Amino acid sequence: MATATSPLLSLSSLSASLPSPVRAPASLSLRALAPQARLSTSYAAFPIGGFGTSASTGRWRRRGLEVVCAEPPKTGRQPDSVKKRERQNDAHRIRNHARKAEMRTRMKKVFRALEKLRKKADAQPEEIIEIEKMISEAYKAIDKTVKVGAMHRNTGDHRKSRLARRKKAIEIIRGWYVPNAEPAEPAATAA
Repeated sequence: MATATSPLLSLSSLSASLPSPVRAPASLSLRALAPQARLSTSYAAFPIGGFGTSASTGRWRRRGLEVVCAEPPKTGRQPDSVKKRERQNDAHRIRNHARKAEMRTRMKKVFRALEKLRKKADAQPEEIIEIEKMISEAYKAIDKTVKVGAMHRNTGDHRKSRLARRKKAIEIIRGWYVPNAEPAEPAATAA
């Protein structure tokens, strides 16, 4: 058998070195597991019971060589269903990319506005109302992206949470945040 130093290992030399060779079908080919060894792929001779077969992959292995079933020859023509699926995939990919880009743009606008508000020295509580409208638009874009399946719902929830946390942090820094307090219960009237 050829050594690991030889760059070319042919199937005929392999079959000559193996005991009691048996002709294998032409649809089988042999390839090296090591990248430095190259093999010719016409047909091979294998000993009966000499190769162990893997139940999971259906491949035979022996001393760094692997037997692989060859693919059927390509006719150059694809079924119409394959072409249609490729067209659909292209259209969906473009549409999903546009939705994600819109969502990211809206999120960036909110983050920039919040950062500007944080750095502003004389900021007023009314300025947060405009940012809340922008956050609402960003939520809408995130929800649309999740609805069409371009993004997982947990990722969408995470991104909405990021927006809300950032807004709340600015409100706390500015002293505008008022936690939801329980309304005072009316006093019971004596009857």
